[in-house]
Amino acid sequence: MPIAAWPQVAGQLPKAGGADRRAEMTEPQALSLDPWLSRWRLVPDGGAFSTHHARLMPVRQAGRAAMLKLTAQPDEIRGGAVMAWWAGDGAAPVLARDGGALLLARAEGGPSLSDMARGGEDDRACQIICETARHLHRTRPNPPELTPLPVWFRELEQAASNHGGLLAAAWAAASALLAEPQEPVVLHGDLHHDNILDFGTEGWLAIDPQGLWGERGFDFANIFTNPDLSDPARPVATRPGMFQRRLNLVAEAAGLDRRRLLQWVLAWTGLSAAWFIADDDPLARIDLAIAKAAAAELATTAS
Repeated sequence: MPIAAWPQVAGQLPKAGGADRRAEMTEPQALSLDPWLSRWRLVPDGGAFSTHHARLMPVRQAGRAAMLKLTAQPDEIRGGAVMAWWAGDGAAPVLARDGGALLLARAEGGPSLSDMARGGEDDRACQIICETARHLHRTRPNPPELTPLPVWFRELEQAASNHGGLLAAAWAAASALLAEPQEPVVLHGDLHHDNILDFGTEGWLAIDPQGLWGERGFDFANIFTNPDLSDPARPVATRPGMFQRRLNLVAEAAGLDRRRLLQWVLAWTGLSAAWFIADDDPLARIDLAIAKAAAAELATTAS
């Protein structure tokens, strides 16, 4: 698809360093929750806490469990706009939104996909992720401002030049995919086990999107390194035989060409590893192990 036909494109590039590509801006602790508690008639339902880029508090609105989130970071604000655009179809419902203030329906209890995967139900967890992606990728009019995948992948080119090896192979795969995108959609951008929650009768719903635009196959690559990246002491993704099992399952469940899925896995794990390497973070080894498996499988798969 020519760039002129793409949705509105975000101008900010990912910053160097860190697995989380969103830039530090206003300290979350400096953001006051009190005006929003009053404005949206919210009752605190737990203590406030901060992430790198946001200030959050569990609340209730007319008895409904919700999460109040405040941020001044542009990528976070863009993610909130994407959540609102999805309108509860595959994503947690947005109850109210104003700039960097977001009130999101909150999941209460229930199993997690990470625990499901670690407990011997990885096939089911992967199928739930694929089904959630199907909802998120549906065509809808008037998408919000998004970051195109070629922008998201820019840091991999330099990392490939600096380090070669698997990162060079990952950049070669990314370059080929980005040059001829197929089935472009609004992407979550960080779709993994801990970003899809059990909302009971409403089903499994996604949170915390990056708000990207590009080939839908990209959104499935994150499955292959998780939930290990959140808890490497309890590996699932790197267990013997798991890569092949997931590859077959995801390709079928998502309706993806197997070779192209392998290319996206290689490209994504290379980019993620590059971010971790820039921060001297040992989690890079998980990405590199999956990248090695994808590259090996590609070498035996006809183009």
